[in-house]
Amino acid sequence: MTVAPPTGLRRLLGAMGSGVAGLPLDEHLERFGDPPAGTMSAEELARLLDDSGLRGRGGAGFPTSVKFRSVGSSRGRRVVVANGAEGEPASHKDQLLLSAAPHLVLDGVALVADALSARKTIICVKHSDPATQEAVIQALAEREQAGIDSMKIGLAGVSSGYVGGEESALVNELNGGPPGKPKFVPPRPFERGVGGHPTLIQNVETFAHLGLIGRFGWEWYREQGTPEDPGTHLVTLSGAIGAPGVYEMEGGGSLQALVDAAGGTAGSVQAYLIGGYGGSWFNAGVASRLNLGHGDMRAVGGALGPGIVVALPAGACGIAETARVLRYMAGESSGQCGPCLYGLAAVAYELEELAAGVARPGSVERLERWSADITGRGACSHPDGAVRMVRSCLRAFAEDLMQHEAGRPCQTMPGIRDILPLPDNLAMVG
Repeated sequence: MTVAPPTGLRRLLGAMGSGVAGLPLDEHLERFGDPPAGTMSAEELARLLDDSGLRGRGGAGFPTSVKFRSVGSSRGRRVVVANGAEGEPASHKDQLLLSAAPHLVLDGVALVADALSARKTIICVKHSDPATQEAVIQALAEREQAGIDSMKIGLAGVSSGYVGGEESALVNELNGGPPGKPKFVPPRPFERGVGGHPTLIQNVETFAHLGLIGRFGWEWYREQGTPEDPGTHLVTLSGAIGAPGVYEMEGGGSLQALVDAAGGTAGSVQAYLIGGYGGSWFNAGVASRLNLGHGDMRAVGGALGPGIVVALPAGACGIAETARVLRYMAGESSGQCGPCLYGLAAVAYELEELAAGVARPGSVERLERWSADITGRGACSHPDGAVRMVRSCLRAFAEDLMQHEAGRPCQTMPGIRDILPLPDNLAMVG
């Protein structure tokens, strides 16, 4: 069955049922037509990915075609993994996709697995999210009953920790190792991953886009976005936002347009955190001029990451908020390398002292030096992301830092604290 492609920005969100209920398979097929699995060889799909310009939606924005070709050219039976671990506390897009549009994700997974003749295909969901696991189980049962997919797609519950979704940590856990433990690479997963086989790992949003690109083609995909950032992105907005939630925006679109689509700001905003807890702070004046494209964000020292924007209201303390997150990030270290295990703990302590207005002289200079020393020395990107956020804090809240270092911390207004979401058991700092 052939249907007209979706129009406008609601490409992925338009695949969802009412509320957060998953769209049943029959309604999904009526809306989008026959699934694309079994329609392309590996080379045909590789060319489609090249032409579409699709980038991974897990955080790094790496070209999907490069990963696909690397696995496709490797010897042995391949494995395909859809990464829905979503360890970022401020992100909810993957959970929403798997809960409300699981068939679109599974369409993309099946397309890739068929083209690669994969021996195993796995959907990874957090252990701590049984509702989303149940939505995927139900969708898999519907497809099996309808005889849609030629291969068996499995479900794996994985670590809910921050680094649990890192590629090598995910492979290590799927291979029976301890959760949340990245491996020193090489070999990389595309060389030797799950079960020692070449493994393609992509974020579940990436597979959802593939479920549409496989049906409607690369030219349709590029009707939205920019040449460098084609298509659409899911972004989770929170903080001082009129209607917080998950929104779909065109690639390379402006932050201001995204905020406007979410009901504008809820009161005055002093800064935005873009890219999650491995991202960067920008003061409101700078952020109002930003486009959320990969090249645009690189030019200002930032990144879109896994699609996260948090608006910090006036009256909140950006230094105290950053200190809370750094204590959490230090606690999420896998404990395998010194720069992460000891470096992040030291940075978190120094930030906490600054936030409380009891720091020793030279605190800001120490944070700058330590952040530079930590960068690039970890076993994975976890410490790099954490100190990227710290360095951006030192820029975005420079005037406040002078007052804090002088023993005059911010007097946060009642109720305007703990803006950045963290697991419930994390103690408040500041």
